[in-house]
Amino acid sequence: MGKITNIEYFRVPPRWLFVKIADDAGNVGWGEASLEGHTQAVEGCLDSWIERYIGFEADDIEHIWQMSWRTSFYRGGPVFMSALAGIDIALWDLKARKLGVPIYQLLGGKVRDKIKVYAWIGGDRPGDIEQQAKARKAQGFLSVKMNGTEDLGWLDSPSTLNDCVERLKAVKSLGMDAGIDFHGRVHKPMAKQLAKALEPHSPLFIEEPLLSEHIGGIKALSQITSSPIALGERLHSRWDVRPFLEAGCVDILQPDISHVGGISEMRRIAAMCEAYDVALAPHCPLGPIALAANVQVDAVSANFAIQEMSLGIHYNVGGQDLSSYTQNPEVWKVTGGYIDLMTGPGLGIEVDEAQVRRLSKDAKPWVSPGFIGPGGEIREW
Repeated sequence: MGKITNIEYFRVPPRWLFVKIADDAGNVGWGEASLEGHTQAVEGCLDSWIERYIGFEADDIEHIWQMSWRTSFYRGGPVFMSALAGIDIALWDLKARKLGVPIYQLLGGKVRDKIKVYAWIGGDRPGDIEQQAKARKAQGFLSVKMNGTEDLGWLDSPSTLNDCVERLKAVKSLGMDAGIDFHGRVHKPMAKQLAKALEPHSPLFIEEPLLSEHIGGIKALSQITSSPIALGERLHSRWDVRPFLEAGCVDILQPDISHVGGISEMRRIAAMCEAYDVALAPHCPLGPIALAANVQVDAVSANFAIQEMSLGIHYNVGGQDLSSYTQNPEVWKVTGGYIDLMTGPGLGIEVDEAQVRRLSKDAKPWVSPGFIGPGGEIREW
């Protein structure tokens, strides 16, 4: 056993927030509490919990998780759960490193040796898709994801949807699969049309066809398309997930490990999904710590389908990417659409603390972009 002596967080470019926990025996672990566009809010939550959890037993991961959830009175939501994720992931990393085993060994042991992965192409205003897809194929990917559209009005011209269909056809012509992310920017009048238009071309899935607050609309849409419906990045706990499973309107759940309270809650959500025959495809356009944490859960989940990874994603500017901040970036090598399951202790990655500390100095918070329509109205990003 070892008591927590120090909890630190580091805001690093391009838009990530790392957490380091140390105990009185010299053991350390790393977590990721990234919440895109809301870094300062998560940092404020971490400030309050840091003071609280100094002196707790680092091994008591579930006790600390439940303390964070049940004694806050106001619970859940993206800020609390992202802060909790940073702590939870770091505690799992610390414990597994202390024992000299991968985290997945503490979760029951692996059920696979390789992890199927996909990467982004296209950016916020998708274009030049075929060349980007070819580049991903050369990197070893067989599946990609892209935004379906640029910004749309509530009821826009049907012609705005044509390009999305052509982009999907271009990727499919290369022998690759493609998920289409509606990104919640497509409202119901357009989402119905786009889902129908894409269906003959067999997208891997359609993601966030409507915003999660419109569960009735998602259920109705699920009944008029055979394309698998994926969602979950804006659900923050098993309680948020439950109504979507009960409604039978989701085929692929995409929880974000940095937004759902970490490895502990992701594991529970995966088990819930298995009971409903829903696949697990974790959302992760984030950093190497979050991805490594996902892989630990992917390794033990029978219903795992495919893992998002942020290698070369369009927002990674300034030189930092998935291969940054670690000393063994070779773990992210993609071959035949898969990465090998890491075998090292803890998360299986070695954090370059010197680089983290250097680049965290004066790091600016990332601000979520927005779209403005031709009438000056705000549109969903």
